[in-house]
Amino acid sequence: MYAKVNITDKVFWLGCNDRRKQLFENMWPLPNGVAYNSYLIIDEKTALVDTVDMVCARDFIERVESHLGNRELDYLIVNHMELDHTGEVKDVIARYPNVKIVGNRQTHKMLNAYFGLTENLHEAADGDMLDLGHHKLQFVLTPWVHWPETMMTYDTTESILFSGDAFGSFGTLDGGIFDDEINFEKFYEDDMRRYYSNIVGKYSNMVQKAFAKLQGVSISYICSTHGPIWRKNPAVVLDLYNKWSRYESEEGVVIVFASMYNNTEQVADYIARKVAENGIKNIRVHDVSKTHISYLISEIWKYNGVMLGSCAYNSEMFPLMERLCRELEHMGVKNKKLGLFGSFTWSGGGVKNLKKFAENISWEQVSEPVEISGIPNEEKLSACDALAKAMAEKVKQ
Repeated sequence: MYAKVNITDKVFWLGCNDRRKQLFENMWPLPNGVAYNSYLIIDEKTALVDTVDMVCARDFIERVESHLGNRELDYLIVNHMELDHTGEVKDVIARYPNVKIVGNRQTHKMLNAYFGLTENLHEAADGDMLDLGHHKLQFVLTPWVHWPETMMTYDTTESILFSGDAFGSFGTLDGGIFDDEINFEKFYEDDMRRYYSNIVGKYSNMVQKAFAKLQGVSISYICSTHGPIWRKNPAVVLDLYNKWSRYESEEGVVIVFASMYNNTEQVADYIARKVAENGIKNIRVHDVSKTHISYLISEIWKYNGVMLGSCAYNSEMFPLMERLCRELEHMGVKNKKLGLFGSFTWSGGGVKNLKKFAENISWEQVSEPVEISGIPNEEKLSACDALAKAMAEKVKQ
């Protein structure tokens, strides 16, 4: 059994929750699960906007049928081709063989590659309209948010933006489906930032181009393919995505260290204390070997100060710190203040290679790096005072 959920009189939510999947895209942890959202419009013509992951296959078609009754499904609109949203495409076609599949040119290439589909395809160009009767749908192509074929569908009649993965979030919908039914700040905001920074963040410039296309458009509802539906205050999620895609961040310092025998960790804790003494309250310290990289990236996206410390490992930096640095470079994260530190016993290598990362990513270094030989003591740690003070001053500017 399931509850029917109306978004408006003629628009329905057909989503489901996935609490079993451990890793999203086989990479990102899902401690709070994830929701897959699909939407059905019943008018003179009927349209299904996206489907769901195959994990929902058990009753998805049954739910579509229960809403449509004896009516046919006229259109299946594919805003995004990832399989967590196209998992039920073949089942939809099997049940409604005459359905027209709506997508852009890139979508059609992928439909052929994934499912061998070449018939009943309706191409949607940027700005094209689809008349369902009362509802008039306009297609907005938003390539690289975050795949090349991504697009949004805008219901001009009721100002509903079916946004695909944009404005989405990790986290299941635990009873509350709409923004006015949930405690967003407590249960979803961190998951949304982790979703954005790890899944969409690399394409932040394309997110800004999508915002430019939506400039001046009235939006009463935002219906993403993941996370809550926004009907009371869509400006909240619009503002967050706009902020994150502009690389705007809060005052604070994220300290990430790599340590084998606790030496570099002691340096990190000392620096954290000195940063606090210099007036910074938002300080997060993470062991790169314990905290999953997706949480590190999310924290780094949130705060404007980043301090990275590595022990030496085979004349290089510690491998997991190297992975974090490589991922930050790959994502093109911008507008951070950077401090570097580390420790070594014989030939070094941690700080030396962190310096190479600093050159590549072009963040503003707040001062010269600090590298300590052997086990830290009071005299050695005092070299970190200037680094901590410089970071605190920079993030407060």
